[in-house]
Amino acid sequence: MDRREQLRARLLGFRPSDVLWGWLGPLLFAVIGGLLRFWALGRPHQLVFDETYYVKQGVSMLDYGVEMKWKGDGEEVDPTFTRGTTDVFIGTQGDMVVHPPVGKWIIAFGEWVFGPTSSFGWRFSVALLGMLSILMVGLIARRLFRSSWLGTIASFLMAFEGHHFVQSRTGLLDLILMFFALAAFGALLIDRDWSRARLADKVAALPVGVRMRTGPWLLWRPWRLVAAVSLGLACGTKWSGLYFFAIFGLMTVWWDIGARRAVGARHWVRAGIVKDGVFAGISMSLVVLGTYLASWASWFTSTYGYNRSWAADHPGEGVQWLPPAIRSLWDYHVQAYDFHTNLTSEHTYQSNPWSWMVQARPTSFFYESPAKGVDGCDVESCSKAITSLGSVSIWWLATIALFFLVYHWALKRDWRAGAILAGFVGGWLPWFFIQHRTIFTFYVIAFEPWVILAVVFMLGLALGPRGASARRRRIGHLVVGAYCLLVLANFAFFWPVWTAQVIPYDHWQWRMWFPSWV
Repeated sequence: MDRREQLRARLLGFRPSDVLWGWLGPLLFAVIGGLLRFWALGRPHQLVFDETYYVKQGVSMLDYGVEMKWKGDGEEVDPTFTRGTTDVFIGTQGDMVVHPPVGKWIIAFGEWVFGPTSSFGWRFSVALLGMLSILMVGLIARRLFRSSWLGTIASFLMAFEGHHFVQSRTGLLDLILMFFALAAFGALLIDRDWSRARLADKVAALPVGVRMRTGPWLLWRPWRLVAAVSLGLACGTKWSGLYFFAIFGLMTVWWDIGARRAVGARHWVRAGIVKDGVFAGISMSLVVLGTYLASWASWFTSTYGYNRSWAADHPGEGVQWLPPAIRSLWDYHVQAYDFHTNLTSEHTYQSNPWSWMVQARPTSFFYESPAKGVDGCDVESCSKAITSLGSVSIWWLATIALFFLVYHWALKRDWRAGAILAGFVGGWLPWFFIQHRTIFTFYVIAFEPWVILAVVFMLGLALGPRGASARRRRIGHLVVGAYCLLVLANFAFFWPVWTAQVIPYDHWQWRMWFPSWV
């Protein structure tokens, strides 16, 4: 093995040819998971939970390019809308909404393809991203753990996880946010391998015996820019995408520092910060900001977009050095931020982030109680529910896995554990600083991929290292196989309360294990 190959092996830990067949398992479970998500996707033909906002706003985006106010409140408008009358908007009055446009444009795509009166169309785009994310998490796990088997398990777990399943079948924004955050994470993993291969090649080309102070420059990082575009789209869906941008930016620079150390740079910390970190911070910030502003294009060109004429109506106010359109958008953001920070109204299903991992208070998206003879109910009382409840077989193990991840990252310097923890930090940790706000357990979908990766990390430990004895590996495979069967059983048991099946009321009660689930 020559010097170049030695450096590549040290920096990458695998040969690129090893990953080619790793698509097969993730692709299989993406197809299976997609079939499950698209099956009866239009049922119920009713606006479920916050679909009352985003589905109608998607139609408004198609008709007006911006979110318009509708005639009356949701209770008045929703029945008319679901019966097929989509002309429910005040055509000259933009609505003050608190989330950016990207997610609503994505929902609007399905409405454009299948028609605004199709409940299948309301949810199509989110279901499609849900299916694609099953494939993505498997490929990411394959690259992260250097194991096609573990990549396949990751896709299997995502395909049969409750939160992901429910939210893939609902026209909400949170799975869209998750999709773009996951895409950014995957792009940064590819960048990690791509940039390390380039670094190895450049160092190998140096004369033998040369002592490097910092190592060569690596300026052109296309996959890092792909990650920045994805993070801009995440921020353009919900502002909480900013947290992923912050933590993933730190993560990728930390990886660069480690790469500089691995090739023998004497001042590897300085090199990682100066030669990689500064340029990464500037280039990624510009791309994220540019992508975010581009997502507001239809608002900039609109006449009735909320606050669009604020600068003209308030001369001398606001940030004067900004162009009028940006000044109006800035004031809009100030108003939205004020809404988010002061949202403290009580809600039946609000929860605290401390309880999210153990699924202490799942969110009820939809519930009806059909009487006998109604909607297929053949007993005295039935239930028809959609509850965003995570698969406890996955979430409870992931809760335990958090302690193992911290141990392996802090004490064993396992970069994979740190990468998974970064997803938790970006998607979960920020909510602890705003516990006074009205928040819900279903927000966990934003960091669910890293919940899956945490479980896969544990299953990898159960399998044992590749050099373990045949007996040890056989026991490991039996344990993992039994666990996967448990996940399948969990999915089958809760299927009725994830898909609005009409079941006897006492059958619904069997699935509400704790009082806090009701």
